[in-house]
Amino acid sequence: MAINSVGENLATNGAYNDGSTNGVEDKTALGKDDFMTLLLVELQHQDPTEPMDSEKILTQTSQLAALESAENTNKALEELAASLSNSQQFATVSAIGKTADLGSNAIAHDEGDTTSFEVYFPESIASGEVEILDSEGNIVATVPIELPKDENGDIAESIDSGVYQFDWDGTLTSGDSAGSGVYYVTASYTDAAGNSQTTRMGAYPIESIRFEDGDTLVKVGSNYVSLSEVQEVY
Repeated sequence: MAINSVGENLATNGAYNDGSTNGVEDKTALGKDDFMTLLLVELQHQDPTEPMDSEKILTQTSQLAALESAENTNKALEELAASLSNSQQFATVSAIGKTADLGSNAIAHDEGDTTSFEVYFPESIASGEVEILDSEGNIVATVPIELPKDENGDIAESIDSGVYQFDWDGTLTSGDSAGSGVYYVTASYTDAAGNSQTTRMGAYPIESIRFEDGDTLVKVGSNYVSLSEVQEVY
């Protein structure tokens, strides 16, 4: 069965909307300037025969100072949160080129259908096969790795490392058709130097990073997945 090298981005770019309402000022809460204005008006219109108690003035001044301090703290926290968010994004970008492990090599197969999946081969491939395992770890089917032919019709000695797509029609080694259920994918192959190698579905190099609607997406194989789905990066 032929395999296809994966290099096409199948994800679509979603429209970005930050949800902000520019130009609208919130007038439902009083700020420190409003409290200062009220205090000055109160002092200007106080009864000269019964001036405002100095203790009351000190209390209101202290409250004003506390309000200003709280506003400054909130502003500092907002700036810190924005800075941390940017730092996390830059840290994620540094993961490009590393391997993202999704933590599972399972595929869901429906009886009678063809199931497609992708496997990353970290070394060149000279020969080998992809193995389909049942829930008990038994190999129930194999998909041969077919090397491409050149323009003269000669089979290539090897193909480069990378992510390749495979199609399994559900045929078991017994010749029967696989029932619907969850199966697991591994691969055993020989590289161009003659060394035996193994790999499995679910671990892919991170090709790019995208930030969308507050979520961080990483490109693994031909798809973008949420960073929350990645179990390990190495």
